[in-house]
Amino acid sequence: MIAQLCLRDIVKALQIKKKNSMSFKTIGVIVKPHTELVKDKLEHLLAYLKQKDCEILLDESVDGLLSQNNIVSRDELGNRCDIVITLGGDGTMLNAARSLADKDVPLIGINIGRLGFLADVSPDEIDTVLNDILSGKHIREERFLLEAKVTRNNEIIFSGDALNDVVVHVRDVARMIEFETRINDQFVNHQRADGLIISTPTGSTAYALSSGGPILQANLEAITLVPICPHTLSSRPLVVNANSEVDILISETNQAIAHVTCDGQTSFDVENGDHVIIKRKQHSITLLHPQGLNNFDILRAKLGWNE
Repeated sequence: MIAQLCLRDIVKALQIKKKNSMSFKTIGVIVKPHTELVKDKLEHLLAYLKQKDCEILLDESVDGLLSQNNIVSRDELGNRCDIVITLGGDGTMLNAARSLADKDVPLIGINIGRLGFLADVSPDEIDTVLNDILSGKHIREERFLLEAKVTRNNEIIFSGDALNDVVVHVRDVARMIEFETRINDQFVNHQRADGLIISTPTGSTAYALSSGGPILQANLEAITLVPICPHTLSSRPLVVNANSEVDILISETNQAIAHVTCDGQTSFDVENGDHVIIKRKQHSITLLHPQGLNNFDILRAKLGWNE
């Protein structure tokens, strides 16, 4: 029995080593909305990849930015590529992660945005850092996503995924919404607030952080529920197991228009009596980081802890 366990561990270690040292022959590229800075860095990235003799597939987001004939749909990008590189900020990474989570294709983020918690490769380090990552010298990390569904009269009328967070919030009026929260069919509370953020560890440094939520290590199996401007001072962020199902019922007495948003990029109006059901998505997304990356270094740099 002990010998079988040891053999299993050896095989698993060899599989991980092989997976981490795999060569990436077909590389996809996704960019943020067109800017001159993106165009300049994209040209540099493509020149580098051509030197590596890689097959390059460009996402439709590149269309109109450069004259290329290798532009494909996002779905084809996910099906054909060994890896996808995003050129933009965290928003570009979030968009890519949601659309590629079912494709099992790793992501690398080159940051030309502001914060860069997810996109952690500097545009000035494209040649050196990408050379290491593409040759197998990288950190491989799995991040889970959330899936949200809105049901009305027991019918699903909206569904969406989120790598950062799902937010139920007041749409456009300076007034609170009323809602009831249940976790795994257990009643938690009924509250009035500007909304509620249901966040992954990845999203704990995003909207949840600005609303007073805790910073979670990225590999934690947890979800946070962070109220937005609650009407009672006793309302506090709640951390639950990542496999929990969160059910938010918009109260019949609610008087404001409520809205559900996934990663701040896809949204849907909800009505009184609607349920917003959030749970962990079955498929995760793989991120590749430079070797030696320290998440606490990123926090210190991005949040100004050294100032």
